[in-house]
Amino acid sequence: MSVVLAVLWKDLVTEWRRRDRVVAMAVFAFLVVLVLHFALPARDADEARRLAPGLLWVAYVFAGLLGLDRAFAIELENEALSGLALAPADRGWLFLGKAAANFVILGAVQAATAVVFALAFGVELAPVAGGLALVVALGSFGLCAVGTLFGAIAVRTRYREVMLPLLLLPLLVPVLLGAVSATAGLLETGTLRWPSIQLLLVTDAVFGIVSFLSFEYVLDE
Repeated sequence: MSVVLAVLWKDLVTEWRRRDRVVAMAVFAFLVVLVLHFALPARDADEARRLAPGLLWVAYVFAGLLGLDRAFAIELENEALSGLALAPADRGWLFLGKAAANFVILGAVQAATAVVFALAFGVELAPVAGGLALVVALGSFGLCAVGTLFGAIAVRTRYREVMLPLLLLPLLVPVLLGAVSATAGLLETGTLRWPSIQLLLVTDAVFGIVSFLSFEYVLDE
C-alpha cells in the first residue's frame, strides 16, 4: 500500500507543479462540449435530456484519452520509467498508484466539464449529482484501469498518440454501454438502472484484475 500511495503522491505533486495535463484535458473537454453544442440543431428540454448522456461521455472519453496518453509520456524523461520498473515492489502496486492518479486527475476534469455541459445544454445535473458521481466514478475506474495498462504499452511505440486510442476504444464498449445507460436513467427518472450498474461493476472488476496481473509483464517489455 505504501508503494501505491508513493506513486499516487508523486504523480499528483508532479501534475500540480506542471499542470499541463489537467489544463490540456479540461480545455479539450470544454471545446468538445462547445462544438457539440453549436453543431446540434435547436432542441427542446426533453431532447436535450435524451442526447445528454451520450454527449457527456463523448467529452469524458476524449479527455481521458488525452490524459492517459500523457500519463506515461512524462515517465520517459530522465528514464523515470526504468526507475519505476526497478522499484523493489510488486509491479501491480505500481499500476494501482498510476491508475489512482489518473482517476483523480480525470475526476477533477470531469467535474468541471459537467458544470460547463449543464450550462451549455441547459440540463439540470444538480438534482442527480450524487447518482451521477457514482456512475462517473464507476465508468472512470474502468477507463483508467485498462487505459493505464495500454498507456504503458503504447508509450514506447513510435505512434503512441494513435496506438492508444486504437487499442483502448474497442475495450471501452462495455464501460460506455453501462455508463451511458445509467446516466440516461438518472436524467430520465432520477434513479439508477441496476443492470447498467451491474455491467459497470463486472467490467471494472475484470479490467482491474487483468490489468493488475498483466502490468508486470508490460513493464518488463
